[in-house]
Amino acid sequence: MADSRLALPLMDSIRRWQGIAAPNAAARHGLKDFEGLIAALEKLRGELVFEDEPASFEAALAACKEPEA
Repeated sequence: MADSRLALPLMDSIRRWQGIAAPNAAARHGLKDFEGLIAALEKLRGELVFEDEPASFEAALAACKEPEA
């Protein structure tokens, strides 16, 4: 199984920061999935925005709150 262009730098970062190496092919395959995930997130750039009214989150929390006994 060939590593993606990000797998080797990710494995190096994990080794440097955590002191462990990717233990097997399944771990290397998991790192390979990051390339697709990053590409998918890059396609969403500019489409996701914060709500204009931050208070709406507080209103949603209040609406979901269980009534006090």
